[in-house]
Amino acid sequence: MARRDLTNIYLTFFTIFLSSNLDADNNHSMVGYWLTSQSIVLVSECEEELCATIEHIFVDEGIDQKSILDNNNKEKSLRERTLVGINLIDGFEYIDGAKKLSGGRIYDPGRGRTFKSNIYLLQNGNLKIEGCLLRMCGHEEWKPITVTFNDDGTKKVELKENL
Repeated sequence: MARRDLTNIYLTFFTIFLSSNLDADNNHSMVGYWLTSQSIVLVSECEEELCATIEHIFVDEGIDQKSILDNNNKEKSLRERTLVGINLIDGFEYIDGAKKLSGGRIYDPGRGRTFKSNIYLLQNGNLKIEGCLLRMCGHEEWKPITVTFNDDGTKKVELKENL
């Protein structure tokens, strides 16, 4: 993937629950690890809100994912931060078992902008992330995954079966 392709990251980051075996075990929860089109995101409860942290960015071999910076951010002071580890959402009250959350915002690193957002837990177990500007909305579906940490520090990622 070329570096310019990384600027096309479009509403693809969302982060999930951290435990010794980090996954979205409860298919009725938005909390867990999710596979996006270009990353792995961890959604977890942060105080009384959900947060979504970029855990991994898919890049070409030989490119350090931590070298990918937030170059498009509207705030110049944030352009030198690495994308791995940033929180992408805010304003979503954590409600265990919720199927829809609205009234929050999502940051799109590809555009360097923040959009009004809704999050839907679909019947098939996927997470639909919607970002809106005025009345125009775009969305992406994220797939639940299981991430297992091995003793040697490596990780095993498996796609969960749809419901």
